[in-house]
Amino acid sequence: MSLLFPPRIASIVQCDFTGMIEPEMVKKRDVVVIARNRHNSRLVTVVPLSTTAPSKQEDYHYLLPKNPRPDGDTHKEVWAKCDMVYTLSIARLDLYYTRTRRGGRQSVNMQVTPTDFSAIQKAVLNALNLSDNEPVPARDLESASAQALRQPEQ
Repeated sequence: MSLLFPPRIASIVQCDFTGMIEPEMVKKRDVVVIARNRHNSRLVTVVPLSTTAPSKQEDYHYLLPKNPRPDGDTHKEVWAKCDMVYTLSIARLDLYYTRTRRGGRQSVNMQVTPTDFSAIQKAVLNALNLSDNEPVPARDLESASAQALRQPEQ
């Protein structure tokens, strides 16, 4: 079942990447929500999580200090693969569920800590080669071409 609402920033949810084409993600996996779309509430930007360590650790990989799954193996490493950022429909997302004592299922709200979220953001910037760029300057509302049209000829 897909989500009907955008999850909170820093939430961990499951994403169904079915229909993507390799080398993109192609299966269900946990992801961290790193942004909501400002103009379309049905889109979010995510970073996938993986229990497979990268063959060579780069500055765009982040090892979480512990497995965030409540029923997961506490000794298993979980990596944020910040070089694989996706903006996806919330229809691909679902909450994480655990089994109840009576055999039902119960949703679990998982989030990364503020420290981990900050490190994931930094790793995303590294992956996009944006870590040492200056901020984008504010633009005037009027374009340069409109200003040029108004200037008198000399």
